[in-house]
Amino acid sequence: MPSSRLVLAVLLTALASSACSKEPAATAASATSTPAAEASAPDPAAAAPADATGAPTDVRIITGDVVETMNAASYTYVRVDTGSEKIWAATREMDVKVGDRLVVPLEMSMRNFHSDALGRDFPIIYFSSSVSREGEAPAAQAAAGQSMPAGHPPVGSAAATGPITVTEVIPPAPGGRSVADLWAQRASLSGKTVVVRGKVVKFLGGIMGRNWIHLQDGTGNAKDGTNDITVTTDAEVKAGDIVTVTGTLAVDKDFGSGYRYGALVEGASIAK
Repeated sequence: MPSSRLVLAVLLTALASSACSKEPAATAASATSTPAAEASAPDPAAAAPADATGAPTDVRIITGDVVETMNAASYTYVRVDTGSEKIWAATREMDVKVGDRLVVPLEMSMRNFHSDALGRDFPIIYFSSSVSREGEAPAAQAAAGQSMPAGHPPVGSAAATGPITVTEVIPPAPGGRSVADLWAQRASLSGKTVVVRGKVVKFLGGIMGRNWIHLQDGTGNAKDGTNDITVTTDAEVKAGDIVTVTGTLAVDKDFGSGYRYGALVEGASIAK
């Protein structure tokens, strides 16, 4: 990864929309926002529109000359001059030099991004899974193995897969609560240790120094997001795993740039 602070939300619209749990409308309407200074988040203005499944329907694509480039940690960074603006982008390591003319889909935007490998800060940078030279079909790069380095949150077509939705109820763990209960009782449970059991419907690793899990157990309402709880942990799981999570419930957690969680289970341990 270029930085442990690579955020979700980890992210293209499909990823961004699934990375943040929806809040019930009443809570969202009365909420105040206090952005976190260290949080980097996707630029909502640059995100692609999405259909009902969260798949992107449009991504802004730029074409321009490379005026600066460098490689670090399996990524190639390029500064592209379109003639009207200069934009930083990063993709899987590729052979590129100053003067090359590239076509870059602006799939995942990150503001105030810090690259540990380069020791450099970028006010805004875009991560792209399919950078190509002008006149070269992006599909040719994909066939040659061009994609983001291992461990990077999915972008492009890899992020367009519709999320898993759990409809059959999974019984709570002994002494635990359902996802719906966490949402309904979040005010009284704030700051307390909670236990919840469910199916992992999404896993995003290594974002802001932690792994992010979306958990569902078949309870709650998909329309207001109370069927899904977000969990942060050091453990690694995969989509489809049924796990028991124990962690501290945080309420109205704000990471800035519109990424706010009405309920979030933090620092969780996980048992399968």
